[in-house]
Amino acid sequence: MIHIKEPKSHGEVVHMDWVTAIPPSGDKSYNSCLVIGDRCSKTPIFLPCHKDDTAMDIALPLWSRAISHTGLFKNIVSVRDPKFTSALWTNLHRFLGTKLSYTTEYHP
Repeated sequence: MIHIKEPKSHGEVVHMDWVTAIPPSGDKSYNSCLVIGDRCSKTPIFLPCHKDDTAMDIALPLWSRAISHTGLFKNIVSVRDPKFTSALWTNLHRFLGTKLSYTTEYHP
């Protein structure tokens, strides 16, 4: 198990996970939510989405709503969801210089 050092600044380490199986809501009938938690400030960011969204569908609101507001994340810790392990996602973050770390299922 890898220990992640406590961050010293906002956006240094964020955790991402899904809240799924929620009743459809909003004008676009969102049925899941990507929850992003900043480990330093403990500030949450909630991005409404659809359960069947692709990595690209998630990358666009992540950029426009989260990264444009807080700045680039240095380390993203997330579950091994196919959206977070896809070639698009890993190449995007390699280009941005973001480190991707994955949790083991049932051991966040």
